[in-house]
Amino acid sequence: MRYKLLQEGDIQVCVIRHPRTFLSKILTSKFLRRWEPHHLTLADNSLASATPTGYMENSISYSAIEDVQLLSWENAPKYCLQLTIPGGTVLLQAANSYLRDQWFHSLQWKKKIYKYKKVLSNPSRWEVVLKEIRTLVDMALTSPLQDDSIHQAPLEIVSKLLSENNNLTTQDHESIIVAIAPLLENNHPPPDLCEFFCKHCRERPRSMVVIEVFTPVVQRILKHNMDFGKCPRLRLFTQEYILALNELNAGMEVVKKFIHSMHGPTGQCPHPRVLPNLVAVCLAAIYSCYEEFINSRDNSPSLKEIRNGCQQQCDRKPNLPLRLLHASPDLVSQEATLTESRLKPVIVTSNEIHVEVERNNTANQKMTANVGNDSEPNLIDCLMVSPTCSTLSIELSAQADRILGCYVEILKMLSDYDDWRPALASLLQPIPFPKEALAHEKFTKELKYVIQRFAEDPRQEVHSCLLSVRAGKDGWFQLYSPGGVACDDDGELFASMVHILMGSCYKTKKFLLSLAENKLGPCMLLALRGNQTMVEILCLMLEYNIIDNNDTQLQIISTLESTDVGKRMYEQLCDRQRELKELQRKGGPTRLTLPSKSTDADLARLLSSGSFGNLENLSLAFTNVTSACAEHLIKLPSLKQLNLWSTQFGDAGLRLLSEHLTMLQVLNLCETPVTDAGLLALSSMKSLCSLNMNSTKLSADTYEDLKAKLPNLKEVDVRYTEAW
Repeated sequence: MRYKLLQEGDIQVCVIRHPRTFLSKILTSKFLRRWEPHHLTLADNSLASATPTGYMENSISYSAIEDVQLLSWENAPKYCLQLTIPGGTVLLQAANSYLRDQWFHSLQWKKKIYKYKKVLSNPSRWEVVLKEIRTLVDMALTSPLQDDSIHQAPLEIVSKLLSENNNLTTQDHESIIVAIAPLLENNHPPPDLCEFFCKHCRERPRSMVVIEVFTPVVQRILKHNMDFGKCPRLRLFTQEYILALNELNAGMEVVKKFIHSMHGPTGQCPHPRVLPNLVAVCLAAIYSCYEEFINSRDNSPSLKEIRNGCQQQCDRKPNLPLRLLHASPDLVSQEATLTESRLKPVIVTSNEIHVEVERNNTANQKMTANVGNDSEPNLIDCLMVSPTCSTLSIELSAQADRILGCYVEILKMLSDYDDWRPALASLLQPIPFPKEALAHEKFTKELKYVIQRFAEDPRQEVHSCLLSVRAGKDGWFQLYSPGGVACDDDGELFASMVHILMGSCYKTKKFLLSLAENKLGPCMLLALRGNQTMVEILCLMLEYNIIDNNDTQLQIISTLESTDVGKRMYEQLCDRQRELKELQRKGGPTRLTLPSKSTDADLARLLSSGSFGNLENLSLAFTNVTSACAEHLIKLPSLKQLNLWSTQFGDAGLRLLSEHLTMLQVLNLCETPVTDAGLLALSSMKSLCSLNMNSTKLSADTYEDLKAKLPNLKEVDVRYTEAW
C-alpha cells in the first residue's frame, strides 16, 4: 500500500483515555497530565503541540526520536504508535490502521533523513559516503510513501554534498552519478546537481555515464519541462549534454539519432513539449556564442551606431534604378553607369495598357525621412546596406564556433520534420536572435536552409511565418531578400518566398504594394533574368494599378518585353485589359442572377460576353462558385449588392473583395464557409449597410469588431452563429 508523506499540521490525534495505572507502564511521570484531546503537528524538524495547554509541553525533534514502533502487545490500544525518546516513551493513537501506518512510515522517513543529513554533512572516507548514498537511494526507492519529496530529498542531500566537496576524483564523480541514477528516472535533478552534471559533461564528454545515465534524464526534461525560465540550470545541463554528444566520434550523427529518439518513429511526435524545449536550448546556446560581442560596446554597437557608421563609410546603395536601360549581359556595370551618369531612359511607347493613379509610391520619401532621424532605426533597415559593410567583423572562438555549428545544425534537423515545422516557424517568426548573429555571415548562411524549408512548405501556417509578426516589424522575408544582410545569392530564395506567398492568401493588393515600395528593383532584376514568378508579379502590379509613376510603368513594360516569358505574359495582360475596358464600359444590365449550379468558368464566360459597367446587383446564390470568381467580381466598378448565399465562396475571395469593392453596400454570406480570418477583412468596406452572416463560423469577438469598424452598418443577420 502507498502512503502520502505527512506535511506540517497533518497529525491530529486524540490521546487515548485509559487508567493512569496502565499508562504509567508506558509513559514516564514527566508526561502524566490530565487527559484531554489535543493536536500534534509535524513541523520541519520536530513534533510540536498545537495548543499551549496541550499534552506536550515541549516539542520533540526528529533527531531525538530513538525508535518508532507499532504497538503489538496483547491488549494494546488499537491503532497506536510508540515513540521512544530520551527519558521516556510517547504513545500516539490514530483513527484507523491506514492513518497509523501513514504516521509510522512518515516518522521513520523523517528520522532516517535527518540521520543521513548528519552523516553526509561530515564525510570522512568516500567509500563509506558512497555506501551511505546507495543505502539512502534504496530507502527512497523502497519507501511505501508516495510523495515528490521522497526522491527529491536524497537528491538535495547529494547535491549539497557535491557542492561542498570539490576535490573529488573523476571516479568518485561517476560512482556517485551511477548511485543516484535510479532516482533521476522520475525526477528532475536539483540546480546544484545540474551544475555538477554540466561539469562532468564538459570534462568527460566521452564518458559512458553521459550516454547511459544522462540520456534518460535529458529525455525526461525535454518531455516534461514546462518553463526553463524557472529552472535555467536544467536548460544549461541539456545544452551541455548535447554538446557532449557532439564530441563523440560520430559527432552530429549521434545528435541526429538523439533528436529522432525524442521525436519518435511515427509521423507525429507524441510529446508536445519536446520541440519548444529543444528550440529554447538552441536559442540560449546560440545567444551564448555572441555574448562576448553583446556585452562589449566596442564590438557590439547599437543599431543606431551601426546605421550611422555604415552611412559614414559608404552610402546606402539603391536597390535598382527606376529607369531601366536596354537589356545588357553586363547588368551590374550597366546599373553603375546609370547611377553615376543619370542617363536618359529609353521611352517605350505602348497604347495597349493604361494604369490609373491609385496611390503615391513613398519608398524614396520614407528613405529620405529616415535620414537624420534620431529615433532608433529598424533592425533590418540598419543591416540592409551594401555588401561591403552589411556585416559586423565577428570572429568567434573555436569553442563558440563549435557550439554555433552544433545548434544551427539541430535547427536544420528540426525543420526536416513535417509535424514540427509549423510550430518551429511560429517560434522563429519574431527572429529571436541577437543582431550580432544576424550580422554574422556564417550564421545566416547556415540558417538559410531552415528558411528555405519554410518557403517550400505549402501549408499557410508555415510559409506565412516568413512575414513579420506585426506591422512595423521585419521578418525573414525582408532579411533574406536582395539588399537584406542575410541575402548571399542572386535572389533565388527571395523568388521562392514570393512564389509561395503569392500562391496563398497573400495574393493581395497589400502584398503587391509592399513589394512595389520596398523590392521593386529586385523584382525587376529577377524578371529581367527570366524568373516567371517575378514576371507575374510585375504584370499584377500593372493590372491592379499598383504603380502610378509613368516612367516606372514604362520601365516595367520594357523589362517584361525583354524576355520571351515576359513578352507573352504582357500580351495576355493587354488582352485582359482590353476585355476589362469592354466589361466596364457603361451600359448593360443593372441586375443579374446566375442560374443555380453555375461555376466559376460560367461566370467568367458570361462577364466576358458584353459590357457590365452598369451592373449594381449580382446574385450568385445557390451556385457552385468559389473564391476564384473574386478575380472577376473586382472588375465590376458599379457593383453595390452581392448575394453569395449557399456558395463555396471563402476567406481568400473575401479578402480580395474587401480590397477592391470598397463601395459595396449589401453583402449576403449566408451558409458560406467563411471564417473570422476572412470576415475581419470586411472592416475596410466602410460603405456596407447590410451584412448577412447567418450560419457562418462568425465568432462573437469578430462580430463586435465589425460593428465598431463599420459605421454605416444597419442590418445584420448573425443567426446560428456563435455571436447569436
